[in-house]
Amino acid sequence: MAGKKTRRQARPTRGSLVAIAGFLIVSGVLRVAIGASEVLAREQESTLAETPPLQDATASCTPPPDIQAVLTALAEREARIEAKESALRDRMHALRIADDRVSEKLQQLTAAEDALSETIALAESASENDLTQLTTVYEAMKPKEAAALFEEMEPEFAAGFLSRMSAEAAAGVLAGLSPQTAYSISVVIAGRNALVPTQ
Repeated sequence: MAGKKTRRQARPTRGSLVAIAGFLIVSGVLRVAIGASEVLAREQESTLAETPPLQDATASCTPPPDIQAVLTALAEREARIEAKESALRDRMHALRIADDRVSEKLQQLTAAEDALSETIALAESASENDLTQLTTVYEAMKPKEAAALFEEMEPEFAAGFLSRMSAEAAAGVLAGLSPQTAYSISVVIAGRNALVPTQ
């Protein structure tokens, strides 16, 4: 009986020891966890304080030499292309200005040509009117008096008037001319249409 009582008293003592040991272990684990979290928090704060801002880190980042050479070549090529594009834009602008000036000059030339054509037409009309009037005057003159005037004219000039006159008036003038002058005028009149094709 006495032995049974001793065993029963030992069991509760052993259970208390296990419980106390469990509490101590849990307490130690909690202390370690709290200490570790404080240490981690301090390390994070010191790391954040020591780490420079992101912009500074990227600004101070330099690429390797081979990549830097490629980047430099690309930048130079882009600068050359931009320069060529700018020169091309300037040239196109100059060509547009030159084209506008040429168009303006062509319009001025066309206007001047039209004005000149009108002037020539007026002059030709006036000249034709003068020739018609003179021809009418020569036809109205007596053949002897007209022949005296035609004797003083160049054969080409006289032939022009005689060819415009009526056949009867021209025959009267030619009859009053010297044979040599009448022959020269006749040759000029006949030679005007000698090279005209007959067929």
